[in-house]
Amino acid sequence: MFRLWVVFSILGCGLPIARADNLAGPIPAEIIRVVDGDTVKVRATIWLDQTLVISVRLRGIDAPELFRPKCAAKKTLARSAKASVLASSPVGSHVTLTNISRGKYAGRVIASVTTTDGETLATRLLAQGQAIVMGTDKPWCTL
Repeated sequence: MFRLWVVFSILGCGLPIARADNLAGPIPAEIIRVVDGDTVKVRATIWLDQTLVISVRLRGIDAPELFRPKCAAKKTLARSAKASVLASSPVGSHVTLTNISRGKYAGRVIASVTTTDGETLATRLLAQGQAIVMGTDKPWCTL
């Protein structure tokens, strides 16, 4: 009987563990790599002295991919978008993650990434014409 009590105590009395599908934030993070125009890798501080390295896709936008571009214009714009992110948030800079949710791929989340000047990276890329709103037609190779 004691063993059964210990097992139920460890497993939370058999109740399912609740999982959050979204995390509001804010979560402080440091840029450790800019993958492309809409994805960065960060070291996020999730608890006192606890950090997590994770890829973050910028919420709400789509920038051209660097990997196997279908045309020269797409490759040029992809490089420009990545350079823009690097210029505003270089490796080692501090950002804040908010509105965080699971990404399509394992090991990646989707989040709003805000720089120290208060602007999101997504807003900046949209304003510069280096990204489009997620779900709209991709004009990369039709320009």
